[in-house]
Amino acid sequence: MATLNVKGLPADLHHKLCVRARQQRRSVAQEVTSILEQALEAPEPLSILELRGLGKELWAGVDAADHVDRERRSWD
Repeated sequence: MATLNVKGLPADLHHKLCVRARQQRRSVAQEVTSILEQALEAPEPLSILELRGLGKELWAGVDAADHVDRERRSWD
């Protein structure tokens, strides 16, 4: 297993890291490893079926045809 040394870590960031590790019942090294794993994990691509309905809460109560008409009129 590799070792990573971080120099110049600001004290407030170190404190936040210690608090987070304690909350997760992990050592600081385990917490750093967990954070790095999450940050560097490649997101799984979504299929077209998984995208269906994405953002629908933004369009709740909006008449789509009326919205398109207003947008087209604004171009003139």
